[in-house]
Formats: sequence, C-alpha cells, structure tokens
Amino acid sequence: MPPLPPTGPALFDLTGKTAIVTGASRGLGLQMAGALARAGADLVITARKVDDLAGSRTSLEAHGHRVTPLPLDLRSESSIRECAAAAIETAGAIDILLNNAGCNIRKPAVEVTWDDWNTILDTNLRGTFFMAQAMARHMIPRKQGRIINIGSVTSVFGYAGLTPYSASRGGVKQMTMSLADDLGPHGITVNCLAPGWFRTAQNDVMYRDEEWIAYLTERIPLKRPGKADDLDGAVVFLASAASAYVTGQTLLIDGGITTGSTRALPKPKPA
Repeated sequence: MPPLPPTGPALFDLTGKTAIVTGASRGLGLQMAGALARAGADLVITARKVDDLAGSRTSLEAHGHRVTPLPLDLRSESSIRECAAAAIETAGAIDILLNNAGCNIRKPAVEVTWDDWNTILDTNLRGTFFMAQAMARHMIPRKQGRIINIGSVTSVFGYAGLTPYSASRGGVKQMTMSLADDLGPHGITVNCLAPGWFRTAQNDVMYRDEEWIAYLTERIPLKRPGKADDLDGAVVFLASAASAYVTGQTLLIDGGITTGSTRALPKPKPA
C-alpha cells in the first residue's frame, strides 16, 4: 500500500529538500531563504559577488542546515549554466528554485535609456527564464520540482516611473503560466510570488517620505505596507507539498492593494 500523503504541519515540512535562492545577499531574498531554512531546507544561495553572501551564509546556517554560496550573474548565459551545474554538483539534487534576483532603475518613461531597458529586462525576465530552464532540465528526469518566480504588484498594476520594471514583472507572470503548462507533465509546479509594497534597498528613498507612506497606506485595505516576514508563509507554501496541485498561479502578497483604491469617502456635511 502506498504511503499516505502528508497532512497537518508535515505538509509544509521541507526537511531533506534543497532550495536554490537567487539574490539572497540581502532584503527579501535573504528573508525568504530564511523561511525555507526554518521549514527544514538546505540552501544554495547566490549573488553576483559571492563575497556579498558571507553575512547571509552565517545567519542562515544558524538554522542548522547546509548553506552553499555561489556566484550568479543573471545577465550572463555562461554564469547561469555554471551556477546551475555547481549547485547540482554540490547539493546532489535541487528540489526548489526561488527565482528572486532582480533589479530596477526608477525613471520617468521619457528618460529611460536603451541600456536601462536592457539591464532590467535582461535580469528580471530573460535571466529568470534561463535560470528556470537550467533547473527544469535537472528536475525533469527526477519527475518533481518547485519553481517559484518572483513577480511584483507591478505584474498586474502599472505605476509611473516603473515602465521597464513593470514590463519585466508582467512578463514573469505570463512566463510562469507558460512554464507551468510546459513542465506540469514532468511533475514540476511553477508559480509566481508577487509582493506588494515592501521596503527594500531599491525603493528605500520612497519610504523616507512620510506623506508618500500615508498615501500608500490609505490605499491598502490592511492599512500598512508589507513587512519582510509577511512573505514567509507564502514561499513555504509554494515550495512544499501543501501546494502540490497549485501551478501557473500568481500569488499576490500585497495587503489587498490590487483590489483597487480604498480611499475613504468623506463624511456628509450636515444639512
């Protein structure tokens, strides 16, 4: 008789699994890597400069699991190939890819240069695809795997000053659906985790403006921007057995901002 599928907390247990997390030197990438480690996963973590991962490695190893740092430049095809091969050689098997690494250049549309566009799209869209492809080639013979692409609230909404970034993140959402269709017959799920407004190094300048924070908060039904640990449950869910029948989806962790503006109506004046 085949073993029964896991239930309860075991659904979210990643013990014995290995995840590769790109862009794990800081911010949300490091936060999500920590969530996977606390759920039991060993980790391969990447950044463009492997020396930038020293602090991440130390903090993640505190969870009691193996952590291997590797260099990865998503704008380089050879770097993607070399990183994927090194990860597989080191870990033996990669069960989960968290495709987190990305970049942004915030400018009005009329000021975006050719090189700005290429930098953002080459990293966030092309690089994300070819990293997924490299790991899918490893997962297909094993007939199992989880690929989690990081999108954004800009995967479904547009914002001034973010045209190339929004294009890249919208592309990630569409790419996720096509990859899910391609890879589903091989037992691989592909989903997009899309954070809303979280404070990161890329947008820190905006969070120094109290008026902007108040404007943003007014539009979020839960009445606050995201906190880094708001992503923990979602990333573990998409990496675990709990999401075994979930693929091709975009999971927005956004406090509800994509429901539309929620500006309160003014109270009627007395007659």
